[in-house]
Amino acid sequence: MWRIGITGGVVGLLCCVGPTVLGMLGIVSAATAFAWANNLYDNYAWWFRLGGLAVLAALVWLSLRRQRQCSIDGIRRRRKRLIAVFAIAIGTYAALYAVTTWLGTFV
Repeated sequence: MWRIGITGGVVGLLCCVGPTVLGMLGIVSAATAFAWANNLYDNYAWWFRLGGLAVLAALVWLSLRRQRQCSIDGIRRRRKRLIAVFAIAIGTYAALYAVTTWLGTFV
């Protein structure tokens, strides 16, 4: 449950997390990472969000299929877990957005 939610949230904000990680590792300068993150976020933010949602949906589908619960009845039985997965994904996205925005103030 946690892995699925965190993966969906990270993919949704990969436009900012990727350049930030590269900058923190010293592979690119902070200014370059900031410029890349701004460019990706300004121009492609919705594509990354949709990609994160697609990854989240695919992982949930695979998880339900593996547990042989991939039906309307199975979804109803696992409703609380599915809501928790989506909440974790949104929380991960919000936390990473806050961290990358905060790190952008130092550039």
